[in-house]
Amino acid sequence: MSSVVRPQSDIRPARRVAAAERHGLRGALTDEAHELSAAGRPVIDLGLGDPAAHGIPAPPTVLATLHERVDDARSYSDEAGHLTVRTAVAEHFRTRLALPGVAPSDVRLGNGVSELALLTLQTLLDPGDEVLVPDPGYPMWSAYTSLCDGTAVPYPCPESDGWRPDLDAVSRLAGPRTRALVVINPVNPTGAVWSAETLEGLAAVARAHGLVLFSDEIYDGIRFVPGPHVPLAAHAPDLLCLTFGGLSKFSRLPGLRAGWVVASHPPGVGRAYLDAVASLAALRLSPNSAGQYAVPAALSAPALRDAAALTEPGGALHQARSAARTAMARQPRLRCTPQDGTFYVFPRLDLPAGTTATDFARRLLREKSVLAMPGEQFGHDGALSTHLRLTTLAPPAQTASAIERIGDLLTEMWTEPTGKGAATARPRRE
Repeated sequence: MSSVVRPQSDIRPARRVAAAERHGLRGALTDEAHELSAAGRPVIDLGLGDPAAHGIPAPPTVLATLHERVDDARSYSDEAGHLTVRTAVAEHFRTRLALPGVAPSDVRLGNGVSELALLTLQTLLDPGDEVLVPDPGYPMWSAYTSLCDGTAVPYPCPESDGWRPDLDAVSRLAGPRTRALVVINPVNPTGAVWSAETLEGLAAVARAHGLVLFSDEIYDGIRFVPGPHVPLAAHAPDLLCLTFGGLSKFSRLPGLRAGWVVASHPPGVGRAYLDAVASLAALRLSPNSAGQYAVPAALSAPALRDAAALTEPGGALHQARSAARTAMARQPRLRCTPQDGTFYVFPRLDLPAGTTATDFARRLLREKSVLAMPGEQFGHDGALSTHLRLTTLAPPAQTASAIERIGDLLTEMWTEPTGKGAATARPRRE
């Protein structure tokens, strides 16, 4: 036995965890907002996408089901989830989402999309493997890729093209170590909804390079454009496509941590991989039962009508979106592409030279009591440093007030002396 004593102060996190931390969303800014609120200072939260926290109620039929089934939820379920719940998800995909071949055996339930994303990436990636991720995009996918010792390769979705992906660039970025292509639609953080043509183009890239498709469609029920949501998998019937969804957004139940992943694929394709996913999932025994019991009720016709009403004129999400659009139009130093889906807008700020969105967000919280997420958190290598992600979940008056405060701070920064976060030159107009 070694006589060397190693003090516990030497304990360090694994390098892969440190790499994943670069992509974290909740951090010091959110912690500071909570501290301010706890101290009694009112903060308008346009930061995190939690509809329940903003008082948007869940469908009554779902809440009634939860109360009825609470005693049943004390037991473990199958490691893939209760069969009755998986059957409800499969029926939803067959009858409403244009995927007639989905069976209950293709459905796996989990503790939110987050758990299932990590589970499926862990099963796929070896050290050094690559995953194509949208830029901008939700940082979880890059973080989990790093946590699995993989490399997230961002593919550009330029603002000048409505935040749609550059398909030629996506194809060029696929290399010999690329294993998967992540698609987020509707898009967090930009609010874009990608067209059928775009989805077909992404499927073509996956087809040409033998990639697994990971399609994050958690916002599929929150759209402000005509027509139903069509999953990416409907454009790729010959490929293995994993479609992720859950109750956090359109059902306003993020605290239940109820999610699913649906594997659509031709017969025999991906069988060894999917069997390995099942084996890994079994190590955590089962997803939580209470969240599972809410799923069939949330996918029932009354609950889906309730969710759809939120995005129609007069609905809470429609009103907040309209308030944000009107308020941003009044601010000459804010520009924003249309919000076609989700409950986020992603405006470009006309910032003084040398000021980043992170700098601005910090001052916005401390000086104007508004929490917003800086754009750098959704891009790679410090990109998007002139953007903010704002939620459109707060009541319209609060949303409008917060955006007015953003405009006020921008004006103040441009009139400050040089060295206090502003430049004396003319505002740049890109």
